[in-house]
Amino acid sequence: MLILRHREVAQLLDGRESDTVEVVADAYRLHEQGDTAVPHSTFLRFPGQPRNRIIGLPAYRGGPRPAAGMKWIASFPANIERGTQRASASIILNSLETGRPEAVIEGSLISAARTAASAALAAELLTRDRRPDGLALIGCGVINLEILRHVRATLPGLGSLAVYDSSPRRAAEFAARAAEMLPGARVRLVDSAEQALAAHGLVSIATSAIEPHLDLKAAAPGTVVLHISLRDLLPESLIDADNIVDDTEHALRERTSLDLAVQAAGHRAFIAPTIGRLLLDDADDAAGGRYAPAPDRTVVYAPFGLGVLDIALADHLLTAARAQGLGVEVSGFLPD
Repeated sequence: MLILRHREVAQLLDGRESDTVEVVADAYRLHEQGDTAVPHSTFLRFPGQPRNRIIGLPAYRGGPRPAAGMKWIASFPANIERGTQRASASIILNSLETGRPEAVIEGSLISAARTAASAALAAELLTRDRRPDGLALIGCGVINLEILRHVRATLPGLGSLAVYDSSPRRAAEFAARAAEMLPGARVRLVDSAEQALAAHGLVSIATSAIEPHLDLKAAAPGTVVLHISLRDLLPESLIDADNIVDDTEHALRERTSLDLAVQAAGHRAFIAPTIGRLLLDDADDAAGGRYAPAPDRTVVYAPFGLGVLDIALADHLLTAARAQGLGVEVSGFLPD
């Protein structure tokens, strides 16, 4: 059994944003082609604690290097006020020959990186016809910082950032880190989420909201919104937008904004192709051209977060760790 600790995962991910985006893209292609198994994630909630949860995400990725396992990730938002991270996670990878667990990997960094890579991949795909002059970020936590890091890899040359958080202190700290990450870029704090929506043609929303509270009226036509936290946008605002997901059946559950929008509308006509379909069409000249959003419609990318991304990235890092001699081998964990 190989144990990969937090610092080793950080070492393996450092400066490899482009690689991570490609691992995520490959997983999406395989998923669209039916070469994955991704059961619905399991949400463990606690009576009287509506904000806390632990989620189990089992998955199998096929292709030339099959992998299988599970991510077990806890989200306790009050941790932020305690001075520690909201999310913590572990990933177990199992042998596909014996089924035995062969690695336990610290998963919070992998979870954040795969989420950010998914957002950065969508940002690159969905802005090809009109590149944004900057990026607005609503929510100043770990996920949006990772999204900024990965978008920097897929959309180099961003010259301006608009930053908003309900906590002015968090917003100021985030802005300082963003300025270090993008030297030369203009970084400004804005006073509301609406101002952030209006600031740029590319917006990332990553908060801990559990109920919709924000509409899209402030966004200019053609804005691409990366709705990573899934529950910020008012359902009625999504009905007049193009909505792109990672898997429709996964996205329409657990009272996400899109789930509520479909319940209200009684149809799914406002859900556009999945990101996997966009990737396959982009590579297939016979497909008749890639998806191009109408310039007068807002595009909302809301990936539910498929466990196959965690398994794909964990397997990628496990291969690299073994090649570099990283991790701790534990004997005697399993019976002889």
